[in-house]
Amino acid sequence: MKPSALEAQTTPERVPPGIVDQHIVEIVSDSGEGAQTCGQSFGAICARNGNGVWTVEIIPAEIEPPARSRAGASGSRIRIGSRPVTNAGDFADVVFAFNEQVLYSRIDSGALRPGTLVFLDSTWAENPIGEIRDMYSDAVADFRRRGYAVTEIPIERQCRKVTNEPRRGKNMWVLGMLCALYDLDLELVRSEVEKRFAKKGGAAVEKNRALLEDGWKWALENTAHRFHVPASPPDKPTVAMNGNQAIGLGIMASGMELCAMYPITPATSASHFLASAFPQVGGFVHQAEDEIAAIGFAIGASYAGRTAVTITSGPGLALKTEFIGFAVMAEVPLVIVVVQRGGPSTGLPTKIEQGDLLAALYASPGDSPKIILAPATIEECFHFMVTARKLAEEFRTPVIVLSDANLATGQQPFPKPEVSESWLASPIDQSDWDQETAPFAWDPETGLSTRPIPGRRHGQFVLTGLAHDEHSHVAYESGINQRAMEMRSRKLAVLAGSLLAPRLHGAGEGDLLVVGWGSTLGAIEEAVDRLRARAAKVSSLHLRFLSPLEPGLKRIFSRFRQVMTVEINYSDPIRPPYLTPETRRYSQLAQLLRAHTLVDIDCWSRVPGSPLPPGLIEQELSRRLDDIQREGTHNEHTR
Repeated sequence: MKPSALEAQTTPERVPPGIVDQHIVEIVSDSGEGAQTCGQSFGAICARNGNGVWTVEIIPAEIEPPARSRAGASGSRIRIGSRPVTNAGDFADVVFAFNEQVLYSRIDSGALRPGTLVFLDSTWAENPIGEIRDMYSDAVADFRRRGYAVTEIPIERQCRKVTNEPRRGKNMWVLGMLCALYDLDLELVRSEVEKRFAKKGGAAVEKNRALLEDGWKWALENTAHRFHVPASPPDKPTVAMNGNQAIGLGIMASGMELCAMYPITPATSASHFLASAFPQVGGFVHQAEDEIAAIGFAIGASYAGRTAVTITSGPGLALKTEFIGFAVMAEVPLVIVVVQRGGPSTGLPTKIEQGDLLAALYASPGDSPKIILAPATIEECFHFMVTARKLAEEFRTPVIVLSDANLATGQQPFPKPEVSESWLASPIDQSDWDQETAPFAWDPETGLSTRPIPGRRHGQFVLTGLAHDEHSHVAYESGINQRAMEMRSRKLAVLAGSLLAPRLHGAGEGDLLVVGWGSTLGAIEEAVDRLRARAAKVSSLHLRFLSPLEPGLKRIFSRFRQVMTVEINYSDPIRPPYLTPETRRYSQLAQLLRAHTLVDIDCWSRVPGSPLPPGLIEQELSRRLDDIQREGTHNEHTR
């Protein structure tokens, strides 16, 4: 790579970068200082460079947390690799911290290890308030005692050379320094900055370019740390985006034309994206006055012939419950996206959890069978929206797509989808309705029926959420109620019969099988691969269909000595007082699989408010494997 004119002026003797297979970088600041923008830009640049990328946003729980506080830490974690990256990894290799208190927040979260390279803004050492200077100097000494390699850097002082608002310029200065540290093409970096600030005008572009180049120059002149993560440019065009953007694009690609929602973290950015892009393809975003109105609006649109989508999070799902039951009873197609966050109640609005599976399955009066999908990657967030619309219409039922905060805000490159006309919905049928066909003429074998669309001559009928017969007449007779229940349930059995058995990651038999769902895919598979490299007999499988469940699970489970789930929701630990195998509460997928297969499935779950790192999963699986081996040895000795 030929050095640019700027590099030639400032680096007559460039330090050759060290080759690394992968690295984890964090940028952390007070809320509002732009560390998330810096991380998003760095991730996008690395993706365009051909690196594997996975990002995680670090989001404070409060909207305006106190400055210089652990609770106010905001930023990004970016894992880059020479191959595709599927999760956020374990410990950070490099951290840029805009003050010492936000760095403590990441230490408290277990994100650092001895040897982590820390770049810390030294402006606090010159602060006019003595207490702040003391806090800073004490913290620097503490960080070094903990084994972190601390380098104090004059971020704010350098930014003041370019702007009178250094707080708004630190992120671009750090981005320049980061890209120099990681041997990235300066022109590629410049183009990303220009694209990001183009709408703010030429003056904003020039100021941010100047900050970027000063950070780049300072890094090359003042630090010997240089890394190079080899890139593998893809054979096919790729795109890089977060899960909420992928959901928005998937909605448009599916042919759905209406999204009705009420803002709720961490789902809101999906509606922001749709609001900016949807009109270009004839779509419409309706912001309702509340969650109940949003789903009611979506059901109305779906009833009129065009399946609509509503997007929410856990608390919103609770409010939508009555209308979901109505859509099941009235057999109105509907797509519901739930971007899960920590609970219960309003819980952890900005943090990840997989706590809504049982709510999606069962939180409705009476029996309300519905289809539930769980994408495991950002690419699947896109494609599952097309699948969800098709299933909703084919089976005349709500389809719930369970995403989560990790997918929603994470960024990852994947092959650019080749849009197909087959993804789109067929034109609304407005031909005359056969008067001999009832609006719920259930096929006795499948439970399926053709849906009359409002406006079709002779097709009018009264839609009701009450128990009804096939003519949609309110009916309370026991035989009619039994038959209607069976028909609504039969549809799920038909869908289950069309599904393929889940793919195993690893051997088809062994000591331990790990079952997961949602965004834990990459971390689980990396942990399993590490153990298999040490000859451990462990495999994993990941479920995408949660209602109905994918077939063949009991047969697959029978080939392993122990089966367990790994999830980000609550389960009781094994040994504390009062907990026995009879009183212990299991994690949500474990409960579902135990009931479905009658297999004694164990579980390991945590609710840290952050993605599960592969190293932590590896430790637990290793402990379980040791227990299995000890139990096997004990059984041999007691025969």
